[in-house]
Amino acid sequence: MSKTTPDKKVKKTKVAVEEVAVKKTPRKASAKGGSASGGKHGKKYLEARKKYDINKLYPLKEAVTLVKSTSISKFDGKVEAHVLLFETGTPSEITFPFLKVTAKKIAVLNDAILAEIKDGKINFDILVATPVTMPKLLPFARVLGPRGLMPNPKNGTLTDKPNEAVKKLSIAKTIIKSEKSAPVLHQVVGSVSQPNEELIANVEELVKVIKAPKIRKLVLCATMGPGIKVEVK
Repeated sequence: MSKTTPDKKVKKTKVAVEEVAVKKTPRKASAKGGSASGGKHGKKYLEARKKYDINKLYPLKEAVTLVKSTSISKFDGKVEAHVLLFETGTPSEITFPFLKVTAKKIAVLNDAILAEIKDGKINFDILVATPVTMPKLLPFARVLGPRGLMPNPKNGTLTDKPNEAVKKLSIAKTIIKSEKSAPVLHQVVGSVSQPNEELIANVEELVKVIKAPKIRKLVLCATMGPGIKVEVK
């Protein structure tokens, strides 16, 4: 039985990473109309591919326009960013300026909220308290603690400026990270119906947080649409 050498393992890993990172990047079609990899695409997909050069790196502004024009779904699809990195990275926190997410209910501790907690009612996702009101929560630490709801200064939920805390916590934050086994990152950066300027701003923020020199390849696509290779600066 033959053994796989370290060099062959590395080569196989690189090939696998390439396939995952650019899985939505179109391949050249075969003479029968299928893809070079043997798969087949529908008529709408093939028509969409004719709108751009599959080998070209497009400036971000132009790439976003192409993503929209090549989306073939009847619904409002997502705009996805598929990033191939030079190496796996640690998780990073990012705040997209124009990314719609499910709103979280934030409550500031007062007598009414305290009464609900005593009755076993938890009607909030985040609880903010002040140093003055915090002692009142201590009897409920066993209830709130395991759920990650106990206010604490490290995450900004225990503060003497609760109103400012609510504003900061209301901003959508996302944790981005590469896959555990490969330097590949997949992230939704908006929806097809959003204004181009908003999508551009979201992608620019993503590149800024990851850092351009760490990006080997960036591909944008709609949920149902081919991948557009993006020029990274």
